[in-house]
Amino acid sequence: MATSFIEELRWRGMLQDMTPGVEEAMAKERITGYIGFDPTATSLHIGNMATIILLMHLQKAGHKPIALVGGATGMIGDPSGKSAERNLLDEEAIGRNVAAIQKQLERFLDFSAGPTQAEVVNNLDWFGPMSAIQFLRKIGKHLTVNYMMAKDSVQRRLETGLSFTEFSYQLLQGFDYQWLYENKNCRLQMGGSDQWGNITAGTELIRRMGGTVDAFAITTPLLTKADGSKFGKSEGGNVWLDAELTSPYQFYQYFLNAADEEAPVLLRRMTFLSKETIEAEEAEHQKDPSLRRLQKTLAEEITRLVHGEEGVLTARLTTEVLFGKGTLDELETISDEQFSQVFAGVPTFETSAGNLANDWATLLTTDTQNGILPSKSEAKKMFQSGAISANKVKIMSGDQPMVPLLRGKYLLIQKGKKNYYLVKAG
Repeated sequence: MATSFIEELRWRGMLQDMTPGVEEAMAKERITGYIGFDPTATSLHIGNMATIILLMHLQKAGHKPIALVGGATGMIGDPSGKSAERNLLDEEAIGRNVAAIQKQLERFLDFSAGPTQAEVVNNLDWFGPMSAIQFLRKIGKHLTVNYMMAKDSVQRRLETGLSFTEFSYQLLQGFDYQWLYENKNCRLQMGGSDQWGNITAGTELIRRMGGTVDAFAITTPLLTKADGSKFGKSEGGNVWLDAELTSPYQFYQYFLNAADEEAPVLLRRMTFLSKETIEAEEAEHQKDPSLRRLQKTLAEEITRLVHGEEGVLTARLTTEVLFGKGTLDELETISDEQFSQVFAGVPTFETSAGNLANDWATLLTTDTQNGILPSKSEAKKMFQSGAISANKVKIMSGDQPMVPLLRGKYLLIQKGKKNYYLVKAG
């Protein structure tokens, strides 16, 4: 192929394990490869983005990607990396999640007709018509209990307990691979490093069911933060790819706040910037790390990838208004939809227009249901210390005159350096 997929993964730090022969096979011929996504929610999250990018690199290197959405396996739940049994979703919820995730995946892969055309498949299409007896006769007999028990994902759960439902997951995922191998000429399965056991169960199943050509496996290291915690989690939970769940501004801020030791890793693994560009960015960053050049580049690149250019512009505008030197003038001219996007995730309170005639202490305690300041005495202290602003104007006392309203009905309240609230006068 024109570009070495494996070499690209190597320099980006995206290669953990691979089965023998995969690099040689991919150098000689176009390979179809897939990654599975469990529909446990209506949106994928930023942790999933690491594997979506694997599929994107696969396609860019001239190979064919398949994204499998687990309409069937999602009803079981993968025990890999889990310390307890998952709550099982009902069929209606699974179906809703599958449809939403399929739509998301179509934003990242190229579905234009051609030899590398991407596909999205749902494993409910082949599991749905199959009875339990048929599954046990056709698939279950090929992998021994001893083989399945030896997997790390099983061993880690033996002390806390593992149901037969979850124990069977590797067999179900293995059949996914075998079905795609047989029906889609798929010879590569990829995933996070915690999926190695499940993926190699698939290669073994293909071999035992009479596969005539090699099937391969590749895993990528799991992304973790500098403190060792799971990447993709914020104080509010998952960082979602859906703008309705995580706004472009919140998404942008998550990467803007990356630690200095995290940013180089994320630039390689979460963007498509070239090696030369990344190394040049790193050299510039070292001249003055306080400017956080790497974090700004990272935040812009990944936000553009997920939310488009408009998402980047909205995130930049919000960041400048809330934390930079930006004024409120731009907020007067943007559309209502853009205004909503700018303040998505900012706590919002409603009050009556008449309440705006009250003193500031009353407005920020009683009239906003104690959401901004806990008491009038606390309000007085914060006014005196200059810690409260309304529409970029410092509020120094409770009887200070009302400031001009933003868009005729909003007050943007700033408490301290980083806490913002939006008060809407109805």
